[in-house]
Amino acid sequence: MEGIPVNYYIALSAILFTIGALGVLIRRNALVIFMSIELMLNAANLALVAFSSANNQLDGQIFVFFIMTVAAAEVAVGLALIVAVFRTKQSIDVDQINVLKG
Repeated sequence: MEGIPVNYYIALSAILFTIGALGVLIRRNALVIFMSIELMLNAANLALVAFSSANNQLDGQIFVFFIMTVAAAEVAVGLALIVAVFRTKQSIDVDQINVLKG
């Protein structure tokens, strides 16, 4: 039994990346934009894992591990910045926050 073809994983990855890109371009809420960026990173991770498993190599999966580590640090810093901006501006709408002034 062979399993699911790589084309399905790549199609799913493309769909997830497109949804994430549309979320960044259309939405104005900083949290939704942040989640859309994470969705695009996970779409790229899915493509890397699909290609590495298709080629029977671990290089893509190791690279995904490092990407997930950096993404976890990004989430911590990004959410801290969003909370700091919300405390000062009382809004996380990116149209209202045009310049980070004190």
